Amino acid sequence: MASVTSLTASVHQHLATALTATLPEAAADPLLRRSDRADFQANGILALAKKAKANPRELATQVVEKVVLGDVIKDIEVSGPGFLNITVTDRAITENLAARAADPEGRLGVPYAETPGTTVIDYAQPNVAKEMHVGHLRSAVIGDSVMRLLEFTGETVVRRHHIGDWGTQFGMLIQYLDEHPHELDHKAGEVTGEQAMSNLDRLYKAARRKFDSDEEFKTRARRRVVDLQAGDPHTLAMWQKFVDESKIYFFSVFEKLDMEIRDADIVGESGYNDMLAETCRLLEESGVAVRSEGALCVFFDDIKGPDGNPVPLIVQKSDGGYGYAATDLSAIRDRVFHHKANSLLYVVDARQSLHFKMVFETARRAGWLNADVKAVQLAFGTVLGKDGKPFKTREGETVRLVDLLDEAIDRASAVVREKARDLSEAEIAERGAQVGIGAVKYADLSTSASRDYKFDLDQMVSLNGDTSVYLQYAYARIQSILRKAGDIRPAAHPELALSEAERALGLHADQFAETVAESAAEYAPHKMAGYLYQLASLYTTFYDKCPVLKAETPEQIENRLFQCDITARILHQGMALLGIRTPERL
Repeated sequence: MASVTSLTASVHQHLATALTATLPEAAADPLLRRSDRADFQANGILALAKKAKANPRELATQVVEKVVLGDVIKDIEVSGPGFLNITVTDRAITENLAARAADPEGRLGVPYAETPGTTVIDYAQPNVAKEMHVGHLRSAVIGDSVMRLLEFTGETVVRRHHIGDWGTQFGMLIQYLDEHPHELDHKAGEVTGEQAMSNLDRLYKAARRKFDSDEEFKTRARRRVVDLQAGDPHTLAMWQKFVDESKIYFFSVFEKLDMEIRDADIVGESGYNDMLAETCRLLEESGVAVRSEGALCVFFDDIKGPDGNPVPLIVQKSDGGYGYAATDLSAIRDRVFHHKANSLLYVVDARQSLHFKMVFETARRAGWLNADVKAVQLAFGTVLGKDGKPFKTREGETVRLVDLLDEAIDRASAVVREKARDLSEAEIAERGAQVGIGAVKYADLSTSASRDYKFDLDQMVSLNGDTSVYLQYAYARIQSILRKAGDIRPAAHPELALSEAERALGLHADQFAETVAESAAEYAPHKMAGYLYQLASLYTTFYDKCPVLKAETPEQIENRLFQCDITARILHQGMALLGIRTPERL
């Protein structure tokens, strides 16, 4: 594996060696960070001086005397009460980027995680026979990016889409379909996602009308729920028709979102039916769950209702039916014991936080989660309209996800058409989709998942500011320069001095590997988004201040082309980790 030692790590090593030579008994951490005063600042000496009862400025001066200057560190000085300001050599910056560019695996020198494990990530969970709305957007977009980040670091990732495909509402639908048997008859590939949704919507409304107006139908529908839960083959076959029709629709939406959702990864609530009784038996026998008024409940000391009484997690209802808790606990058993997961990750709306807190605690008490297996809810905030309130249509309805994506694509296509000089209509349509969907994803991912964010399409497709369009145009601009260079190839020249804009760009480019590691470890795509925006901003400054094809010498032209090329490759790879395309021409 061709991982490249970052400049941060090299400087850290040089300082740690000097610290140990000065204070052999100390655990030497220089606490290094990027700084606007120099390339890096180390402030770990203050804590060490306190421990050693030494004067921090004097200790800092002793350390500086032991630092080896030359290849990596150009200059080091003591500042303030004992900070160290460090400047690295231009040569080290260029050589580091050259090593990244030469990585034979094309990973830009990003190492794999030292101890990768297995993560099951539960995201993108639409409901069968129901339209996907704006609330489904975040789980899908955040989950997809976290999955990509984890896989890039070498983690084994098992994807799970826990679709809502079970429950009492199916009694009504199945009974209606049984009495109107040809409503969903068509061959595979004959209907679009939009048609499938409209079929389901029509059936749902018709079944609901009959359910509300016809007592006998209502009785038959309720009996049908019992048949479904008992596994009656004819009832299951009818249920499967609804699942299949819904999948046609789901896949069309996820395709529009430019997201790969594989059929084998869709394991809905129904997928755990066979485990529910055993889950309840194990919880009851171990004493984790107890019978209360006929229901099987788990109680918690710290979770009480407004009346001060404990609020239990109900695993089985008094009528013998199973709730979400039984399914979620069975899923944990399956993911831990069958998939051998070390981490369980749930990308689920923050409003379900209490439910997951109780489920995880129950699984811990049962011994299914332990020190070796962690479960995390990556809780996300709400999508708000421009007015700062939860996003609704003018009529107060929840917004259909498809309508939202189509509008984003239309807006982006207008932006692309305005800027396009030599693109055909087909190319404008393709780029419009990539820019529009990228804009929606980036707006979501550039905000910390736990925060609410405003859905403002005007802002999202803007060429200015922290948007994916800004990043995509930076990438396309670099590709244009590389095409114009013709036969001149990008090549690193470590012997050349670098301007301030070149150094800033190079030092930031070096931090890509650290950003990947941090974003993956913290399930934080917004850190990657922030890093890429900064990279594009630094590139814009470089582009304004450093002529590339009109540089002073052939070597400088090659070196600046090289800086353009490595920046583009980082932008491309980083955006791919967010699930966003980078068109070659815009």
